[in-house]
Amino acid sequence: MTLRTFLLGACSALAFAGMASAETLTIATVNNGDMIRMQKLTDDFKAKNPGIDLEWVTLEENVLRQKVTTDIATKGGQYDVLTIGTYEVPIWAKQGWLLPLDNLGANYDVDDLLPAIRSGLTLDGKLYAAPFYGESSMVMYRKDLFDAAGLKMPDAPTWDFIADAARKVTNKDKEIYGICLRGKAGWGENMAFLTAMSNSFGARWFDEKWKPQFDQPEWKDTLDFYVKLMKDAGPPGASSNGFNENLALFQTGKCGMWIDATVAASFVADPKQSQVADKVGFALAPDKGLGKRGNWLWAWSLAVPAGTQKAEAAEKFVAWATSKEYSNLVAEKEGWLNAPPGTRKSLYANADYQKAASFAKMTLDSINSADPTKPTVKPVPYVGVQFVAIPEFQGIGTAVGQQFSAALAGQISVDQALKSAQQLATREMTKAGYIK
Repeated sequence: MTLRTFLLGACSALAFAGMASAETLTIATVNNGDMIRMQKLTDDFKAKNPGIDLEWVTLEENVLRQKVTTDIATKGGQYDVLTIGTYEVPIWAKQGWLLPLDNLGANYDVDDLLPAIRSGLTLDGKLYAAPFYGESSMVMYRKDLFDAAGLKMPDAPTWDFIADAARKVTNKDKEIYGICLRGKAGWGENMAFLTAMSNSFGARWFDEKWKPQFDQPEWKDTLDFYVKLMKDAGPPGASSNGFNENLALFQTGKCGMWIDATVAASFVADPKQSQVADKVGFALAPDKGLGKRGNWLWAWSLAVPAGTQKAEAAEKFVAWATSKEYSNLVAEKEGWLNAPPGTRKSLYANADYQKAASFAKMTLDSINSADPTKPTVKPVPYVGVQFVAIPEFQGIGTAVGQQFSAALAGQISVDQALKSAQQLATREMTKAGYIK
């Protein structure tokens, strides 16, 4: 054997050994803008962790929820890092499906996480998911259209003002619709919006004895108001529109108002992404004068499933993606405007962020004002603002969402949708043992 052959063989063996020792993390995530940006920035993670490769599974919101829930409930072990929300974390942690995040590193600074967001991801004092971005909801609106209509948006509008303004700024001939709201069926799509809205109308999912409340006048008022408003001032095909569809409509100048997640503020205010970036204003989610605004509380977070064989590497990734340093990386590459919002006190204390993000204070106020322990005007036995924190809600919420989406599409009446929602919710809650 020549020296050259020996050296080539040795190099090949070392390369093979290096390949064998590299771990590949499979990460399930949602196709929202912030997550797609994270994927583009992972060279930074790989440079700091050369032994870890990343494989992405990027899915639309409803599909992600379905696949991740099925995988974790059946211990499928397909994923090493999960993107999940505030609804799932405490429920899944209680089931033993998630690993506690005990080793995020000395520089992680858990105490910097916003208390409202952190508490929803904690069980028995342990953090089971790290927030990638946090959100409430608010009104995003076109200042130029309001000026042209002689309207002035209050910082804290009522639903009646919103409805009147939406009808006044609608110009269907020019494809300008006064308001864009979620209509796509799903417990985290149209029902996130409608549940938060219904709270401000005095409605609730269940009374203190877990009896569904869709046969009560407050839900009728909510759904009537929503369907009529969308018929008069909403875009065509609204029953198919979720977060991403409405974002695209707003960014291309087709919406006078959009009430949705505060995280969207950076997307609509960024001239690289939005045709109306210099014309956007922000206001708190509306109310009906009953003491509750129609704003929610949510975090898209990264968690490590108990079934992974790569827990240590997975936790390193979670720590990197949700750290202060990651925010700085985004700011360096794409400007402070695009730093993931709603998770850290230090971001909202940062003068550069405050200067870049005109919506920063309103986002923080909205997050801090949402109270998952008292989400409704009347008392309820559950926790959660735009969801009910019980395992059965995922199925019931989506089934109700399908009825309400059908009402929006004009396939059934509001009364039929509410009657069906009452029947199916009562059936499922009885079967699950909540109703005695």
